[in-house]
Amino acid sequence: MRYFLAKTDPETYSVEQLERDGETVWDGVRNPQALKAIREMKTGDRVFIYHSMSDAAVVGVADVISPGRADPNEPKLAVAGFRFRCRVEPPVTLKEIKSSGRFDDWALVRQSRLSTMEAPATFAEWLRKLRPGCQV
Repeated sequence: MRYFLAKTDPETYSVEQLERDGETVWDGVRNPQALKAIREMKTGDRVFIYHSMSDAAVVGVADVISPGRADPNEPKLAVAGFRFRCRVEPPVTLKEIKSSGRFDDWALVRQSRLSTMEAPATFAEWLRKLRPGCQV
């Protein structure tokens, strides 16, 4: 299993909406590095849902239910299917992630504008211990 992080502006598509919908097709990504990450997603991988903007934080977890593939509406882009798994309560803020000192090499810390990226397995382990209520 691999881990990924997908950022969303909560006004555009929030973890609450994903929870209500149950499943979604993750689309709208245009950055080449982020598209590469989506294309690498396989069924069974996990995705940390990250709300960007003022209260930047990991707020939920989803399962990849359909692998990364060409967007049928724009074949140069990529999409993947996500299913809501759980909320991370309380959310794990970017400040918390940075202050841990464990993830300085992660693109989330190094390239803050990248919208979708692989996440290190060590982050999943850290999050399990930090927020045991969510089945990461």
